[in-house]
Amino acid sequence: MKVAKVSELKALLSSYLARVKAGEEVIVTERGTPVARLVPISPAGDAERERMRKLERQGLVTIGRGRLPRGFWDRALPADPQDLVLKALLEDRAEGR
Repeated sequence: MKVAKVSELKALLSSYLARVKAGEEVIVTERGTPVARLVPISPAGDAERERMRKLERQGLVTIGRGRLPRGFWDRALPADPQDLVLKALLEDRAEGR
């Protein structure tokens, strides 16, 4: 496993990608703290993509580009008369999540 600083990775991205393609894992650090891991895509990745496509066909998820649709922040919030969302958030915070 190779460890690379963000600045190193930016400067030598092609060589690090070649290492990953060859099966090596690269840990990316920022000021000495690990922030990301580059790993080769395995056949399991293909299975995960197919699982997501199946969920999309069922209407359970929408596969996109990671961007919110236009007008997202203008939409009305769903009703939560029992404050269940707030209670769940406060429970998570109390448990340190």
